[in-house]
Amino acid sequence: MNIAKLFTPREGQLALPLAIFLHLFYVIPLAVLLASSFQQAAGVPGFSLGQYGEFFRDPVNLKVLRDTIFLGIQVTLACLILGYPVAYVFANAPGKWKGILTFLILLPLLTSAVVRTFGWVVILGKQGLVNTFLQNLGLIGEPIKLLFTHHGVAIAMTQIQLPLMILPIVASLSQVDPRLAAASASLGGGAWRTFWKIIFPLTLPGVISGCLLVFAITVSSFVTPSIIGGGQVMYMPTLIYQQAVVLLNGPFAAAVSAILLAVVLAVVIGLSTLGQKSRAYIR
Repeated sequence: MNIAKLFTPREGQLALPLAIFLHLFYVIPLAVLLASSFQQAAGVPGFSLGQYGEFFRDPVNLKVLRDTIFLGIQVTLACLILGYPVAYVFANAPGKWKGILTFLILLPLLTSAVVRTFGWVVILGKQGLVNTFLQNLGLIGEPIKLLFTHHGVAIAMTQIQLPLMILPIVASLSQVDPRLAAASASLGGGAWRTFWKIIFPLTLPGVISGCLLVFAITVSSFVTPSIIGGGQVMYMPTLIYQQAVVLLNGPFAAAVSAILLAVVLAVVIGLSTLGQKSRAYIR
């Protein structure tokens, strides 16, 4: 397909400033980053895979990569499990309640991530709400450590990223014809069978879009993992900051960034392919 035929000359002129902006502030910096990752050392010319070899030879770096991917998968699944019921309730709620539900869903996005993160520092602390609640129920005898742990980071990230999962699913649910459920019921299909055989497959594009957003933003988040982790748990964005700002090792930080970018691109391509298949199934 010829891309040029998709746009009229007038549309091409209107898109030109955006294309220039993307090249200046995205494509060119990305190319510089990738070029820097192939340097042997900062300021040393020449092509080398040494920075990538150094990353993959160090078991600590590999653990950081595994923990980052695992965090992304864990948060994505948690957001899907918690977000789909909320989206389903929203889609089937009366009109007068949708305004309130919309406000509640969007409320976390109206608050700074830093503010929400420090709120979770208070909640997850040894004297925080979680430990106090569990102790009052008699489930634990002494406070459990949630702050500065991987589980604490996952909990905070799930709450922060949850709206990004709910909104695409709500958009997909709003496009499902309600007559399909009525037709299924008239043919003897129960509520669960109707959901799994009709509703859920039709909302797969929204599910995949939400998973893509949550995973990509989670593995690239810096503020929340740094504050909740307290430097005791390391993820790829934290490693990049450490190498680039603290140790001033620009080429290695660029290589770590390129590896993280490759992981995100692989997931994006995989989920996009799955999304295309789901849309073909719907058609």
